[in-house]
Amino acid sequence: MNLKPLEEYYELQPEPTKGCMPAVRKLILERYPQLQESWKYRMPFFCLENKMFCYLWTEKHTNKPYLGIVEGRKLDHPLLIQGNRSRMKILMIDPTQDLPINTICSILNLTLKLYSPR
Repeated sequence: MNLKPLEEYYELQPEPTKGCMPAVRKLILERYPQLQESWKYRMPFFCLENKMFCYLWTEKHTNKPYLGIVEGRKLDHPLLIQGNRSRMKILMIDPTQDLPINTICSILNLTLKLYSPR
């Protein structure tokens, strides 16, 4: 069976990340139909009107998933982590716990406001 790069990325994740990331993906695609899923820089991205919006990835040392917010530096949310990134911030997601749906949606709603015409 030939998988597309996006499908293969999710399929190759070790558990429990393998079960968590598709759930985050589904949440984003169902609640935010204006976002389009794409494969950029060998990563699953979500774009708004062809502009990079957010992405799913794993932290390389712990292999825990996170949601990266492309314009995160412009957001003030207590759970977003800047780290050494100049532009992006991330929301770490514990794959052994229930998805923090309200937190994810709150952050994505804040991010959408950044992309809205003023």
